[in-house]
Amino acid sequence: MKGTFPVDKFNELQTPFYYYDTKVLRETLACVNKEVAKYPNFCVHYAVKANANHDILTIIRENGLGADCVSGGEIRAAIAAGVPSDKIVFAGVGKADWEINLGLDNNIFCFNVESIPELEVINELAAAKGKVANVAFRINPNVSAHTHANITTGLAENKFGISMADMERIVELAISMDHVKFVGLHFHIGSQILDMTDFEALSHRVNELQEKLHVRGVHVEHINVGGGLGIDYKYPNENYMPSFAAYFATYAKHLKLYPHQTLHFELGRAITGQCGSLISKVLYVKQGANKQFAILDAGMTDLIRPALYQASHQIENITSEEPLEEYDVVGPICESSDVFAKGVRLNATKRGDLIALRSAGAYGEIMASQYNCRELPKAYLSDQL
Repeated sequence: MKGTFPVDKFNELQTPFYYYDTKVLRETLACVNKEVAKYPNFCVHYAVKANANHDILTIIRENGLGADCVSGGEIRAAIAAGVPSDKIVFAGVGKADWEINLGLDNNIFCFNVESIPELEVINELAAAKGKVANVAFRINPNVSAHTHANITTGLAENKFGISMADMERIVELAISMDHVKFVGLHFHIGSQILDMTDFEALSHRVNELQEKLHVRGVHVEHINVGGGLGIDYKYPNENYMPSFAAYFATYAKHLKLYPHQTLHFELGRAITGQCGSLISKVLYVKQGANKQFAILDAGMTDLIRPALYQASHQIENITSEEPLEEYDVVGPICESSDVFAKGVRLNATKRGDLIALRSAGAYGEIMASQYNCRELPKAYLSDQL
């Protein structure tokens, strides 16, 4: 089943461009808030790295979510969209001094710290400003996630986080410092996770680590389990929203929170993934030796996920109702990896047809590049057309 798009309005726009269905976005946010409301100590921060479009961020802020940032630029984007600074968390394995200072100057809620050297720098920079910075420690839980190797982040071999063996030492170090305040533990095991048992496994590991601290009289105020909840790329219309109910209930059931604690989440793809599509025009239909190619004006510079992760997006010809034919759908970039998909069945396609690459609202526009000196794609919201 194909999606519904305002094709007449699309014909007036220069392709390729991103199109965001704000109805889908708002329904998704309403569902998140409905489920979170069942658990008074749950708090959601939107992972800005998924999509930092200002209009998208503004809608997310209007729905009460905080922001999870992994760069100074993302902090600026969140603040520009009106996100209160006390709802901003700042993660990232390599925070530059200017980024830390930006967080300090804006009194953000928390720095998610990933190493002892980083903790020492935050303490030093906070001291220079006469401030005390809230810090949580990102612990690498060595929990495997059923997802692509490039987006697994919670294994011991990954660059992210502090080893479990070092947790107690770094907590004690932070407590001894004058310009940082230890407030929480942070975890993130990966992205595009659909198997709830991965989140169960993380919950059990968090319980173990919390108990180690608890017996030593260290009581953690905040637990942050990151995000990682995936979406259905194969059936974006039928399943345009992941099961937030199952996701939050998994943590409510398996993670043992103490009465004084808040549980934080950092959802990105699950919120914006299904609301966005990349709209492209067919430049040529080329007959090869044993296959035909639909050559688009969009390429890996506009949507890199298929080239980078071998990701699969539903592809639709939204201007043809002809019988189905098989195509390799490719872009114009001078790279053999500039292929969206092979052997795709599309309604018979011709030059000038409009193609929609679905479920592109996360890690699409934000990862676009100007390789081959191409222009960055523009973006339009449904309520702006």
